[in-house]
Amino acid sequence: MRPVMLLAVGHACVDIYQGAVAALVPFFVLERSYTYAAVSGIVLAASLLSSVAQPLFGMLTDRWSLPWLLPVSTLLGGTGIALSGLAQSYSWTVFFVALSGIGVAAYHPESARLARIASRGSHTAMGWFSLGGNVGFALAPLLVAALGLSPFLVLPALVGSVLCLPVLRLRGSAGRVAPSGLDDPASFVRLSVAVVCRSITFIGLSTFIALYAQQRGFGGFGGAVALFVLYLGGAVGTVLGGRLANRWGRVAVVRWSYLVSVVAVAGVVFVPGWLFYVFVALTSMGLYVPFSLQVTLGQDYLPGRVGTAGGITLGLTVSVGGLASPVVGGIADAVSLQVALMPLIVMPGVAWWVLRSLREPRL
Repeated sequence: MRPVMLLAVGHACVDIYQGAVAALVPFFVLERSYTYAAVSGIVLAASLLSSVAQPLFGMLTDRWSLPWLLPVSTLLGGTGIALSGLAQSYSWTVFFVALSGIGVAAYHPESARLARIASRGSHTAMGWFSLGGNVGFALAPLLVAALGLSPFLVLPALVGSVLCLPVLRLRGSAGRVAPSGLDDPASFVRLSVAVVCRSITFIGLSTFIALYAQQRGFGGFGGAVALFVLYLGGAVGTVLGGRLANRWGRVAVVRWSYLVSVVAVAGVVFVPGWLFYVFVALTSMGLYVPFSLQVTLGQDYLPGRVGTAGGITLGLTVSVGGLASPVVGGIADAVSLQVALMPLIVMPGVAWWVLRSLREPRL
């Protein structure tokens, strides 16, 4: 269990930098006067490269064991975000954020492979590994609020890269996990569509929810709290997902979570007053209950390509949604932020529809 916990803490250190991109959006808007569309472009820069690179890194880790990627990618992710705060031009800001996205992309497939080896396929242990990433997301807005556009944002990356080292010594030569069944690409594709829908919803909300809270009268601190709740609720959802799956099965739990998320996201967009934060928490749990379950489902649907499966279900879950952020930002600039967030209500419903007849993997 110790290697899994070290990987979980390292995962937290890396995913701080995914959460930091959204947490830096208010700074870029207020201090650099970027438009909604401009900050959406920054989110897109991190997401686009991460989305393209992550499956490629997954294919590489399916062919070769590359444990050295963990410390190197962790440092790259942290350095990119730290330098984006120092860059004065928009172009350099986009470049450094994109560099961080590549680092994050390189980290997830190999870390998911090592976590599968260390956990021996345990859904609960993989839930703890995924929980580390959720905690990193939750800490990101607090860290950014404390440090702002500061080079000290690189500190979690330094910690995470050091924590990787004992795991590499323990598991770096462990070899590959032999496939335990036949690949089921059709089911994996359907699962991946749901992953994309979830990502569009989550990244869209995380990019703009702090600004939306400010527009609704909660102030700058209220915006940071909204983003913190959105991320922290994911930690609860991830742990809850593993326990629910042990009782009712992974696919059933994932389907029902997406149905709950439709109502929760609608509450975030439309319900006034302090209940806004209640629906933010429900949205976070609804979108994160499937998080670790989708990782293990993907690996079981593609047992012969667990690196690729991990890169898509773990990495793209939190990156590909950034491709839609410029659309949301453009609508917000043209009409209003509330109108721009309305399409996000539909996305979990699409995920449910795609998964409505999905079956558990044949093991």
